[in-house]
Amino acid sequence: MNAIVALCHFCELHGPRTLFCTEVLHSPLPQGAGSGDISGQNEQAEEEEGGIQMSSRIRSHSPAEGASTDSSSPGPKKSDMCEASGCRSLAGGHPGYVSHDKETSIKYVSHQHPNHPQLFSIVRQACVRSLSCEVCPGREGPIFFGDEQHGFVFSHTFFIKDSLARGFQRWYSIITIMMDRIYLINSWPFLLGKIRGIIDELQGKALKVFEAEQFGCPQRAQRMNTAFTPFLHQRNGNAARSLTSLTNDENLWACLHTSFAWLLKACGSRLTEKLLEGAPTEDTLVQMEKLADLKEESEGWDGSEEEEKPSSQPDVVEGQELSKSSPETSLMPDCNSWNVAHRRLSVFRSLRHMRQVLGASAFRMLAWHVLMGNQVIWKARDMDLVQSAFDVLRTMLPIGCVRIIPYSDQYEEAYRCNFLGLSPHVQIPPHILSSEFAVLVEVRAVTRSSLYPTLFDDEQSLNKYEFIVTSGSPVAADRVGPTILNKIEAALTNQNLSVDVVDQCLVCLKEEWMNKVKVLFKFTKVDSRPKEDTQKLLSILGAAEEDNVKLLKFWMTGLSKTYKSHLMSTVRSPTSSESRN
Repeated sequence: MNAIVALCHFCELHGPRTLFCTEVLHSPLPQGAGSGDISGQNEQAEEEEGGIQMSSRIRSHSPAEGASTDSSSPGPKKSDMCEASGCRSLAGGHPGYVSHDKETSIKYVSHQHPNHPQLFSIVRQACVRSLSCEVCPGREGPIFFGDEQHGFVFSHTFFIKDSLARGFQRWYSIITIMMDRIYLINSWPFLLGKIRGIIDELQGKALKVFEAEQFGCPQRAQRMNTAFTPFLHQRNGNAARSLTSLTNDENLWACLHTSFAWLLKACGSRLTEKLLEGAPTEDTLVQMEKLADLKEESEGWDGSEEEEKPSSQPDVVEGQELSKSSPETSLMPDCNSWNVAHRRLSVFRSLRHMRQVLGASAFRMLAWHVLMGNQVIWKARDMDLVQSAFDVLRTMLPIGCVRIIPYSDQYEEAYRCNFLGLSPHVQIPPHILSSEFAVLVEVRAVTRSSLYPTLFDDEQSLNKYEFIVTSGSPVAADRVGPTILNKIEAALTNQNLSVDVVDQCLVCLKEEWMNKVKVLFKFTKVDSRPKEDTQKLLSILGAAEEDNVKLLKFWMTGLSKTYKSHLMSTVRSPTSSESRN
């Protein structure tokens, strides 16, 4: 997280002062960095916490690093510092602390003041505001302030017990400064909890020291017995004690560095940015609704609903299949993911593959019936062959328009499924065979091994199958057909497009036509416009042809319940309709 965490103190002699701050450095440290111990014994102390390697090292002292007393570097002058180290954390020659994050190659550097003059000014102003004008009721607690120019600040003020201070306590604050206001506000709960923990630890240590000093030499009674003198709080007599003295912890600053560095890393890791590419598609909404329905059904199975359906009625749900032996069956994934997981069982790899196998005219007839919502029947002994065919064909339809019975021992009516797999011995009613609203694909075994000579090199080739596509309403070769079918065929015949690119073309085409379906649904079902207006709208949408209209009406059944309920809840009021007329 690109921020600065600082500990500030209100000195009774010098006002608000920055004691200790930790900042993030993305660039390498200066070349002069050494490798000695903070005590000058050339030893290195390292500890691991949260993936950060804590290393305290001596670095070459220069005006650009550490707390320098040179007048040209940022920081208060020595004359403005308390003699008892109440206004300073690290000694004059202390190089500060450095932590190396091995995962991101980021360094967390702690010292009394930021090195950069502009950062020093920002931290200084935030320190003054946190301990003067920007305080919460009771003077203890969190508060947020800032602006675009000087950054935004999360400040938590608190008191530390001091038996020698006026009022027996001194005022401190921990501030977090960054330029991203939204990020800082969203991090409020996290920062509040973690900083509150640091404060509680500091106050606990100081309280123990305070109680020990009061037990040995009670200051309250001593002050009451002391004669009043106007020079009691003179400059040298009331110098603030250092925080290490108040907490009796010589390793206080190293511990604070560890805590601040972890805070910066953890707060930066908990929130991530994601690119949203727009509203969810209709397929996504339908999938979410089907998953919710499946969850409710599985809960019903686990409860009192123990009755099973007759074996002659296969379970089917829009856009998915259910197996009675496995109640937890999840929503069937799309064709691509199914092919990856079951490649060894798949026969048809893609629409282009199926078109090559069936031939251009037979495939066009089959695809036309699929897009129009007519019943597609496959008769074959190989269940895996039928399943792969359905998984390929369903990619041309929205998920909400897909109702599959993968394999059955008897014919099922079209209202139950638009994809039906049958075993070869099943008898299909004659009126279905002659119907213009159904297409039959018979898969027969042949003995000629040269039927498909060298088209395929699959382990499971199609040389042993013959595919016969029949329908009561064959699609003439010269028929225009729906616009989307012509575009699909153009993509399939374009050899410059890979299978993955064709899949993306299908996604775009489906979304384009689903948008037209949404407009038509709103226009006809919600607004109840007359036929003349509907024809004008279809012309504008480029879907005035008969096949396009049939396709739009069928695809309208695949709209998600979420979208339909949203439109129904926003029907125009009668007053708005009258004003329009």
